Amino acid sequence: MKSVTPTQLRADIYNLLDEVLETGIPLEIKKGDKKLKIVSLETVDKFQNLVSRPDVVKGDPEELVEISWENKVKLDLP
Repeated sequence: MKSVTPTQLRADIYNLLDEVLETGIPLEIKKGDKKLKIVSLETVDKFQNLVSRPDVVKGDPEELVEISWENKVKLDLP
């Protein structure tokens, strides 16, 4: 959780509020010994921010168990 002072909040309030709304991560404001928290009341879909990884293996995990790498990888093991 990100933590800011009231001065930092005042200087950048719009960007900080946008960040809370986009990520769903609360913002903590520290004023002396006291703390406040700004949270989004709406739930954020965390899968929305996933990055596409086209080189990741797709398919049935059970098929991965049967892959034989012995002919493709040469390890010098004792």
